[in-house]
Amino acid sequence: MSTLNVDKVDPSTGTALEIGTSGDTITVPSGATFVVAGTTEITGTNNVQRPNVNPLIINGDMAVSQRATSVAGLTNGSDVYVALDRFGFNEYGAPSSIHTMTQEALTADEAYEDGFSTALKMDVTTAQDPLSAADATMIIYKFEGQDLQLIKKGTANAEKLTLAFWVKGTKTGTHICELFDKDNTRTCSQSYTVDSTDTWEQKVVNFPADTTGVLDNDNARSLDISFFLSAGTNYTSGSLQTSWGAYSATESAVGQVNTCDSTSNNFHITGVQLEVGEYTSATLPPFQHESYGNNLQRCLRYFYRMLDGNAKSAATFSYYSASRVEAGVSFPVTMRIAPSLISTSGASYFRVQRNGGDNNLNDFSGGSAGLTTGSIYNTDEASGTAGNAGFGYSRANGYLSWDSEF
Repeated sequence: MSTLNVDKVDPSTGTALEIGTSGDTITVPSGATFVVAGTTEITGTNNVQRPNVNPLIINGDMAVSQRATSVAGLTNGSDVYVALDRFGFNEYGAPSSIHTMTQEALTADEAYEDGFSTALKMDVTTAQDPLSAADATMIIYKFEGQDLQLIKKGTANAEKLTLAFWVKGTKTGTHICELFDKDNTRTCSQSYTVDSTDTWEQKVVNFPADTTGVLDNDNARSLDISFFLSAGTNYTSGSLQTSWGAYSATESAVGQVNTCDSTSNNFHITGVQLEVGEYTSATLPPFQHESYGNNLQRCLRYFYRMLDGNAKSAATFSYYSASRVEAGVSFPVTMRIAPSLISTSGASYFRVQRNGGDNNLNDFSGGSAGLTTGSIYNTDEASGTAGNAGFGYSRANGYLSWDSEF
């Protein structure tokens, strides 16, 4: 082997420099650093730096959980988003299994040693075995189409994708993750194996490129990732669709074990990343850890917890009339769509201090809302003098949120 020592290599003509040809392997020795201009992060053992861009998956480290840190009683008809930001719980059919979703603190073991301090935990509290044919449960993540234009789906230059994550499951065996192109009703599913019970394992799953079906370049739902927890025969009676094609329910989750068949079962996941290109566990770029603040800012586009319990400030309120009090709200980031207000309701959950006295309110309704501002009002318990202003806040159980999820 020859060694060439140079300080700089420029292309002989033009601006393109090619290293090797198709089929060649370009090796960066362990301990060496390969730097791409404009990058800051270094990948694993091969020390190849990657561009300093936001990861495609928001909250893949499960650090942000604005809604709640634990929600019990999840079953058929449950809200899709209940606890951790951007990761929802979804069901098909009418499963009788019931779950608790928790933001789990990690303090030891393999995922923690890889830099993850939180995980999403699904705990089976009511089991179901056997499954009905139409029943399926899953953890789901949804993308805006405009955030995935870089994968060039539906073109001749479509990119392969690699999905990687840390998982710990009580139930060993085959598990399925599925990509669902909602714009074109196309799917592709891949399997992975939980090898050891209740042990953190990193999985790397490859998806082929899809030259059919362009994703819409807008803020609507275009692509889903589903991590199946259980699937009845309506989703398992065919052959697993490992190449992109028109959606076929029977080919979605073939081989999926039933993680819902015992109340002893738990399913944990963290470190979820989606990479453009095909990688192995040896070549996978490192998870792009963000600061909590940056992570939260990206989550706020979809959900904003405005008030959060006892004595939390809301806004300056004004009395439009003696029986209507209202306030304007500015959102911290531009929302995906005009959001809807979610308000808890109960005796004196909120209070407006005005004109030397208190006006206790049970809840709020949402007025007109745009992408950056909205309003809240009360016409049930409001009692004041038109034109007066007051300071409003939540009491012990008062919560206000704005939701612009899919």
